[in-house]
Amino acid sequence: MKIGLDILGGDFAPEATIQGAILASKQLADGQQLVLIGDEQIAKQHIEQAGGNPAFFEYVHAPDQIGMNEHPTKAIAQKPNSSISVGFQLLKTGAIDSFASAGNTGAMLVGAVFSVKTIPGVIRPAIATNVPKIKQGFGILLDVGANADCKPEMLPQFGLLGSLFAEHVYGIQSPAVGLLNIGEEEEKGNMLTLGAYPLMKDNKRINFIGNVESRELFSEKADVVVCDGFAGNVVLKLAESFYMLTRKKGFSDSFFDRFNYEQYGGSPVLGVNAPVIIGHGISSPEAIKNMVLLSKNMIESDIIEKIKSAFN
Repeated sequence: MKIGLDILGGDFAPEATIQGAILASKQLADGQQLVLIGDEQIAKQHIEQAGGNPAFFEYVHAPDQIGMNEHPTKAIAQKPNSSISVGFQLLKTGAIDSFASAGNTGAMLVGAVFSVKTIPGVIRPAIATNVPKIKQGFGILLDVGANADCKPEMLPQFGLLGSLFAEHVYGIQSPAVGLLNIGEEEEKGNMLTLGAYPLMKDNKRINFIGNVESRELFSEKADVVVCDGFAGNVVLKLAESFYMLTRKKGFSDSFFDRFNYEQYGGSPVLGVNAPVIIGHGISSPEAIKNMVLLSKNMIESDIIEKIKSAFN
């Protein structure tokens, strides 16, 4: 197993990414290799400074970095030696089995679609995120940013992608799929949700349970909640603020603690031909560690082949 990690991606790279790689390496088994993609000399220096063993890792030298504010498509084309561009080239050729980065989200999406490409039958890939549940565990919300504008026929596919991920990576059996909406009634919503509802209802490959209001997002009603990327990103960023607000107010709560993005590491891009994980730009070493472990879990679950079979 070769797990690719961009060590130049993120606001606190390479210090945070290297420290996260060291933490993750302690939880990898024999035959599970972490491949660090970035400036090799800088990587080895930081590993030694952090007390790690440089010999434990593999390295692929990629000295250039795609900045957070660079145009994704132009940057991928104009910076072939960037860590993100090189990472996707390795993923495309099979030199690594997964690729994760806390760098430019747009560049990660462009790289995924144009290198390993979308799985045949999938209209558009979607980014998924974890949603903590009040009682225990968490559900899946998608799309949270890959597709700001969606067509109705895309949402049932998001439901299937999320269901497969929830079942095979997180072990949730027959996950209940809900459509994020402004009311529970079938006739509620905008043109997108009104068009998507009957399509999801008729889709026998998902366990569709109807509309889910935002106030029910953290309840046990649905395991997978589907929406367009615009609404999903708004919900995600609002939810991310809960943890920081509790800290600023000076109290700790076990439920709100589970909104800490560090616990989940990153968000998978579902619907492309290889495991791709996008981390938060402010990823800490703990978040990087968990992003690597999510990569490992996606490889072990063989989720990509299961998605291919479902859309065949």
